[in-house]
Amino acid sequence: MGLGGLRIVLVEPAGPINIGAIARVMKNFGLDHLVLVNPQCDPLSSEALMMAVHATEILESAVLVPTLPEALHGCVRAIATTGRFRSLQTPLENPRTALPWLLEEPEKPAALIFGREDRGLSNEELNYAQRFVCIPTSQDYVILNLATAVAICCYELSQSVKQPDIQTLPQTELAPIDVVEAYYQQLESLLLKIGYVYPHTAASRMEKFRQLYNRAYLKTGEVAMLRGILQQVEWAIKNQRDGENL
Repeated sequence: MGLGGLRIVLVEPAGPINIGAIARVMKNFGLDHLVLVNPQCDPLSSEALMMAVHATEILESAVLVPTLPEALHGCVRAIATTGRFRSLQTPLENPRTALPWLLEEPEKPAALIFGREDRGLSNEELNYAQRFVCIPTSQDYVILNLATAVAICCYELSQSVKQPDIQTLPQTELAPIDVVEAYYQQLESLLLKIGYVYPHTAASRMEKFRQLYNRAYLKTGEVAMLRGILQQVEWAIKNQRDGENL
């Protein structure tokens, strides 16, 4: 296992000092793929470059994209970090036990997602991850600085690489996130068409479907099977309507 293919994804980072410090700590622990989603500052500013010290090449090679789905394009595994508890069935996990899962298919891209300095990730953005980690902190002061959170996670990832006997989930050929996302879009369209969800309830109901499928760790062939079922349902609905109109 290696860290070379792992993406560190920062969503709308606003502090150039944080971005520079993150580049530095990534180099400390052997990561070099930084993706910035709609950054709110200049990642090549003098402050960022000063904090990066000898890791300026990570800033210079950082990929800038406008949306989180674009940052995750091609990834098969994604973990999101969050400092708050969510009202869903997917548990918040400890970084030490969860993060090694990102490295189980080293030949395929994976992502570790961090949110904004002031408010983290939105519920919609969290939906793009399959698992969630929360760094345990003192109840006296639970909020971590963004660069500190990235540093802790990079350290844990580097330690998991050094420990080949670490316990992880069984390795599977997971479907790329964008492939699963296309299925969600097709499913939502069909559910709206048949009246199972309505425009004002679709987002909350689809979040529950995402949670269900994230627990299943879908493979590419399984997504194709599910999409085939939806296509057959759409065909049956169309033919039934055509028959009624004769």
